[in-house]
Amino acid sequence: MSTLLGALAVSVPLATGWALHVRWLGRRLHVARRDPLTGLRTRDAFTRRATALLKDPRAVVVLADVDRFKQINDTFGHAAGDALLKATAERLAHHVGRSGVAGRLGGDEFAAVLIDEHGAAADLLALLHGILARPVDGQSPDVHTTVSLGWVRAADFPSEDLSGLLRRADESMYAAKQARSGLKRAGLGRLFATVAGRRSGRHGARTAPPVMEVAA
Repeated sequence: MSTLLGALAVSVPLATGWALHVRWLGRRLHVARRDPLTGLRTRDAFTRRATALLKDPRAVVVLADVDRFKQINDTFGHAAGDALLKATAERLAHHVGRSGVAGRLGGDEFAAVLIDEHGAAADLLALLHGILARPVDGQSPDVHTTVSLGWVRAADFPSEDLSGLLRRADESMYAAKQARSGLKRAGLGRLFATVAGRRSGRHGARTAPPVMEVAA
């Protein structure tokens, strides 16, 4: 009996210490997968979850970019810019819901994958575009901007992985930004995103981005 009690006296503290260590590691891993400013998933964490969601044929890939963000930072300060990023992240995550995923890719660029359960992605994203353009609570009304969105249905390009779909959404988003239309969907059939993506537009590409507009 004394031997058993002695063994328990040694093993119980060890087991408790190990359990606490595992919990600590879990919390550290969770923090590492979250953007410290917005609380959204980082690029790597977003990629893992988004790739899994693309197995659902109803998946829609969205790319969002805050318009005139540098101008807001330069004019009103980084605190105003940070508040805008936080509000954008919160609104995007709420709209995507638990069935989807949202992440911050870096700077003022966000991505999401949502599950279009009712085939109404165009209407849902038009609504989201309006929500993202709302003023941020507690900020000066002069701090005003919009968010350009590009999106693509994964089922329209079944051979493409997440990287390819993000490139198409990226091209559409940049076209929306140039046209100041707010929201565009990647084209279908022979209409496809250029390999260089929106970066070609920044370097003076003469060919108009091959997308079709779905909302103004």
